[in-house]
Amino acid sequence: MRALIDALTARGKTFLAIGCAAVVAGFTLDEADLLRIGVLLMMLPLLSAIGATRARYRLSCTRQILPHRVPAGRAAEVRIRLSNISRLRTGLLLAEDLAPDAGTAGTGRPRFVLGPIEAGGSRDLSHQVQMATRGKYTIGPLQIRAADAFGLVAIGRSFATKSTLVVTPDITPLPRVAIPGSRLGDGESGMRTVAAAGEDDIAPRAYRDGDELRRVHWRSTARYGELMVRREEQQWHNRALLFIDTRRRAYVGSGPGSPFEFAVSAAASAGAHLAGQGIETRLVTDSGEVTAAGPAAESLMERLAVIQPSRQADLGRGVNTLRASSRGQVIAVCGIISPAQARLLAACHRGTAPAMALLVDGLNWETGRPAPGDSGGGRSGTLAASDILTAAGWRVAIVTACTSLADVWRELHSPAAAGFRRRPVSAEAPAVPRAGAAAGVPAASPEATA
Repeated sequence: MRALIDALTARGKTFLAIGCAAVVAGFTLDEADLLRIGVLLMMLPLLSAIGATRARYRLSCTRQILPHRVPAGRAAEVRIRLSNISRLRTGLLLAEDLAPDAGTAGTGRPRFVLGPIEAGGSRDLSHQVQMATRGKYTIGPLQIRAADAFGLVAIGRSFATKSTLVVTPDITPLPRVAIPGSRLGDGESGMRTVAAAGEDDIAPRAYRDGDELRRVHWRSTARYGELMVRREEQQWHNRALLFIDTRRRAYVGSGPGSPFEFAVSAAASAGAHLAGQGIETRLVTDSGEVTAAGPAAESLMERLAVIQPSRQADLGRGVNTLRASSRGQVIAVCGIISPAQARLLAACHRGTAPAMALLVDGLNWETGRPAPGDSGGGRSGTLAASDILTAAGWRVAIVTACTSLADVWRELHSPAAAGFRRRPVSAEAPAVPRAGAAAGVPAASPEATA
């Protein structure tokens, strides 16, 4: 009896209460007609509840999200197909799909009113979800309430199927640029060797001070009349290491628009751009975690979608991982780092591929200028770290909320960027200066892109 009453809607309970009152009044006043009306009002919702609970509807639900991975602030479409796989015609159905409140933009959960579904029939439902912050969100399950024709009873059912929506950081399209001085190639040329024909004749070159004598190739020495050595076989790989500093103490503030979210967005933009160029990218954090990613970079984006500030005190573990990783270009996105940490980061890069660093100036994030009385640990500390990295051959840019990520990316890859340090712009001058102009030479032309 308890289950039947719980199945009643507000209207059904009202009918039941009025019926009970009419029955009591009929007995009290000895009115047979009032008694009959009361019994009818009581029996109508109870019979509807019995019929609804005994109905053996068999419904199936299939769902998908298109696309299943979207940047923050973009909408994704949820498509649901509800099928009646029983031999009975359903009654009125009320459908509600559970979704996070952040994805409904204040409109509440998606609700649908469906008419009766014939045996073997189906209904297609769709709605959109839009998340303002990155992360992994569970959409569903779909909940169904079967109602009678009078609206007196609603029986609830819930499906088990759910969908997962991955909301990646906001991705800024980056321009295609050439990477001077690197070993990166395009397509199949990115994996080639410099070996000549035969194992005994490996691309000899002239002897240089410091070469080991065991590498001297005497046959080529006799042929060219000067001391020649073997040039060992080398692999040209499309590789890149993407390092992100996630230490909580390295950033100021939290939430959308904070320096930490900008750093995550910058790392995601760089990773998506490199993956689009067919470059194998590996993500390294200050905790030493490594996320391997192929050209599609799906695992990299999913990792950045859920990455959170860490409690690490320094960059030691991440720098050790960078040092032990394969050679390739290095792109580091860091918060506030001390000169000692900057020296560790500068020493971890090996090889001839370029190394670039984006230093997020969180202390002067909004204005792009030092605050009054800011000395020692603020802008000057960031500039000191920038000087150390620049002296080690890194290409460095100090970024704030006023910085255009696309312009910084172009400048860091310009021929004039070797030993280049880009200072942030102020709020009064949001235009980003060209790297060539800062160095006194013309900037790279758009035709020189890869």
